[in-house]
Order: sequence, then C-alpha cells, then structure tokens
Amino acid sequence: MSVKIEIYVSTDVEADGPIPGVNSMLSFGSAAYLADKTLVSTFTANLETLPGAAADPKTMEWWKSQPEAWKACRENLQSPEKAMKDYVAWLKGLPGTPVFVGYPATYDFLFMYWYLIRFAGESPFSHSALDIKTLAMALLKTDYRKATKKNMPKRWFDPLPHNHRALDDAIEQGALFCNMLKELREGK
Repeated sequence: MSVKIEIYVSTDVEADGPIPGVNSMLSFGSAAYLADKTLVSTFTANLETLPGAAADPKTMEWWKSQPEAWKACRENLQSPEKAMKDYVAWLKGLPGTPVFVGYPATYDFLFMYWYLIRFAGESPFSHSALDIKTLAMALLKTDYRKATKKNMPKRWFDPLPHNHRALDDAIEQGALFCNMLKELREGK
C-alpha cells in the first residue's frame, strides 16, 4: 500500500465579519503546493452572502479602506452550495492528501470548515489545519504574539502580492509556508 504525498493547500478567506453563519464568507482562494514549493493547482470562488446573515459594521469599515479588493470579491458570485461542492471535487482531484494551511489558520479554517460541512456535507481536510504563525513561533523560538510577519526573516518571503484578494494572498502565504518548511527540514 503506497502512502499519498501531502499537498499543502494554502487558503485565504475574505469575509464580512468574524464568524460564519452570523456573517458571510465573501471569497476564498486556495493554492495547492508540494513541499518543494511547486504550485500544483489553484481554486478560487466569490460567494453570494448567506440568507439572514449580516455584515459586521467594524469589518465593513475596514472594507472601505480596500475598495479594489472589495470590488474583486463581489464579481462573478456563486452560490455557496455550488462553490463548496466544486471545491471538494477539486480537493479530491489533487495528487495527494490535502493539508489545510492558513495564516491565521484559526480564522480561515473556521470559515472553510463551516462552509464545507454546511454546503458540501464533508471536509477533505478532516477537522485539522496547519497554522503558519505557529510554525513561525517554533522556527523563531519566540513567543506566539511575536511570531508576526514583520518579525520573520526576509528570506522567507517571495516577491508576491498580498492585496486581500483571496487567491493572491493564498499563493503568497503558500510560498511563505514552503520556504519555512524547507528551513525546518534542513534544520536551520
């Protein structure tokens, strides 16, 4: 019996508030990477808001400072049902076992897991996620609250945009994760 390789699925979520159900996920993007930073495939979707959900006023105030990202996540909307079922099919079609990767995983995975269970009835990630910030804490040998991007070494970052467009951010954070994973495995 052969063991499937792990595919690191860096995922970024844009939402109109802090929690799913009460608030809506507006957009998500996933970038599937091999450990060597080979980008295998990507997936992105902009979603219709949930019936009965309401946008959080503080979050919407932040969105006012991001007009281009807001516009991008409100184009070509899909129903959550369609998007999540298509996403599960995409995940199952990857050439290995998908591992959710997020920054911070607690926020992005909260939305993704809720939407996957609610609209697709399953999560190919099971109920676990890998947090980039926690990995940074371990590599930097520092406190969790000090493991922020501004305190991370420049060598971990590729020249990729971080613009609050879900797929762009997922690609950028996935490359960051792969660079960190390489150092972890090399024992640096």
